[in-house]
Amino acid sequence: MGIIRAKNLIYNYIKRDEEDKIEEINEAVKDVTLDIEEGEFVAVLGHNGSGKSTLAKHMNALLLPSEGTIWIGGRDTKAEEALLEVRQTAGMVFQNPDNQIIASVVEEDVGFGPENMGVPTDEIWRRVDECLQAVGMSAYREVSPNRLSGGQKQRVAIAGVMAMEPKCIVLDEPTAMLDPNGRREVIRTVRELNKKKGITVILITHYMEEVIHADRIYVMDEGAIALEGTPEEIFSRVEELKNFRLDVPQVTELAYNLRKKGIPLSPCILDIQDFVRELAEFRKQRVSL
Repeated sequence: MGIIRAKNLIYNYIKRDEEDKIEEINEAVKDVTLDIEEGEFVAVLGHNGSGKSTLAKHMNALLLPSEGTIWIGGRDTKAEEALLEVRQTAGMVFQNPDNQIIASVVEEDVGFGPENMGVPTDEIWRRVDECLQAVGMSAYREVSPNRLSGGQKQRVAIAGVMAMEPKCIVLDEPTAMLDPNGRREVIRTVRELNKKKGITVILITHYMEEVIHADRIYVMDEGAIALEGTPEEIFSRVEELKNFRLDVPQVTELAYNLRKKGIPLSPCILDIQDFVRELAEFRKQRVSL
């Protein structure tokens, strides 16, 4: 069993009138089944309203299924006695870091979670040192979060979750409010945590360039999983992704358009280095003719 596993997961948002009678039921997650192994980097893509953020909130038991089951670290999130262990297994990083940063000094904020868990003081400071170093924020440990950029704040938020030592970090559109530099900082940090620390990463996003190095991608549409595969498999299906109101990485779309004009490029080019190499090879072949 994977660290996160869902079977026939359904979640309904229920709207009630003033007399508490059901007025409307919106099925936000529809019969989702998935299995994520420990140590994987998994991305969940989808347009606004596709259900991806609702699914993310189930991975930390912020929401509980209307039907079906989701297990985190082998524990059913509907079991009230398992709630603490579920949230210690999977930490959440939200879209706006200001919603997670509560202390007036960076190092105190990173230590807040472990302190609430009853971790001994010496161990808290060891974790603070290690986590700030892991996200590249050691030089800012005594700085007020108010003086940090958006990308730096998000890295502090990630360090705060790391300090509680979860086996998995779920990031719900963590770069949506950041500029391109901030987005690169955060994604680089997340990739390093996955590769060097072995932390399972679930990245919820609509930025295609952020997921090209993921192990697997789930594409959601209308609350259901529409596609699943490696980045190469997913981004080779350009027309299908456009039907789901999603883009592809710019270099992938450029290669796709050139293929339509007869240039024999690979259907799964994901970065500029691969594109340049294949284009150079094509030119070399043309010259040799």
